[in-house]
Amino acid sequence: MFTRILKASLVTLLAASLAVGLAQRVEIEFWHGLNPPGGTLLEDFAAEFNASQDLYTINASFKGGYVDTMNASIAAWRAGNAPHIVQMFEVGTAVFVYSGAVKPVYELFEQTGVPFDPEVYLGAVRGYYSLPDGRMMSMPFNSSTAVMFVNNDALARAGLDPATTPLETWEQVRAAAQQVVNTGAAPCGFSFAWPTWTQFEQFSAIHDLPYATRANGFEGLDAELLINSPLHVRHVQTLMDMQAEGSFTYAGRGTAGDAVFPSGDCAIIHGSSGLRGRVVNEADFDWSILPLPYYADAIDAPINSVIGGASFWVMTAPGRTDAEYRGVAEFFNFLGQVEIVERWHVETGFLPIVFGVYEKLLAEGYYEANPGTDVGYLQLARTAPTENSMGFRLGNMPEIRTIIEEEIEMAWAGQQSAQQALDNAVERGNVVLRAFERANR
Repeated sequence: MFTRILKASLVTLLAASLAVGLAQRVEIEFWHGLNPPGGTLLEDFAAEFNASQDLYTINASFKGGYVDTMNASIAAWRAGNAPHIVQMFEVGTAVFVYSGAVKPVYELFEQTGVPFDPEVYLGAVRGYYSLPDGRMMSMPFNSSTAVMFVNNDALARAGLDPATTPLETWEQVRAAAQQVVNTGAAPCGFSFAWPTWTQFEQFSAIHDLPYATRANGFEGLDAELLINSPLHVRHVQTLMDMQAEGSFTYAGRGTAGDAVFPSGDCAIIHGSSGLRGRVVNEADFDWSILPLPYYADAIDAPINSVIGGASFWVMTAPGRTDAEYRGVAEFFNFLGQVEIVERWHVETGFLPIVFGVYEKLLAEGYYEANPGTDVGYLQLARTAPTENSMGFRLGNMPEIRTIIEEEIEMAWAGQQSAQQALDNAVERGNVVLRAFERANR
């Protein structure tokens, strides 16, 4: 009887000790905006970090798309209960830089004493999320760039050889898309996701075309839009002409266009390199990934594309402790490990943003065995960025994206010309920029 009581007491004591130990873990709230499969893997990483040590617990939770996540996090900060970490898409950078709601990453690591070397990140990625003097404001993670997905089976049904049909220029893409539709090889020849990102931001970058003055906003809040240039107008008109002939189908805003490729409905789309994970899981046809096309008479060869995706921001809140900030820093270092970055790249299609990952996979034959998986990286790194291709730092850019989408949708509906659409977008967008400038001067 004594032995049984002793054993029971020891079990109770052990359970109590474990409960105390778990209670003593520092809780870190992490809000993200990724759907599966990326969001699932990200939450798996958080769980692996939790299991790797006994000091911190990362509570990762999906808060909807990036815009929803941004709005929810700012509202939570104003209410005094912001999450410790929020995942924010790249065009929300200016909003967060000037919000007063964040602790810059460089300051986080200085304050906590956790070792960190920002130089391990690719320059194009590191620079996007840094101040002009190089101090990093947020932690890069799921960086992507736009690429072109091609349904090889649909091209073959249209009488085109996927191995030899050139798709480097807009003229070539248009011709292939039209043949696909004319032969009934697929109901849609060409489409895209993220309309403003793929058809304006990436388009401007690879053509070395200014999107806005002041180095696309990096050099000051007084930037003005320049997206009504002759080449921008020509491109919108080209899409209008393709729509009229049936070779282009508009699939909607945001990620709406993602679905039309893995379903087999559309033969060619422009989308995020991060779409690859979904295509692998859903497509039942042979497909490939190619660089974005360009207008050959506008530039001799396209230059680097720009990043998309998102980074992690550290938010402030009343009463936030040094231990909480240290937990955030330790989690960031965990995510920056070569092994984690490699898994993320391979399983999702997002870019290998840490030096050494691409080289390691290249040496192991991964890219040879998986053609096209290196297209986004090579496209991003094919030239040194110019002030037109290093990214964007414009205030309230999500709102500006919506304005552009509204105007071009009216053009595609036949309600205004390409020139009118972009003139209106510039006029309305500049009103947004001036409002942001006044609020953050």
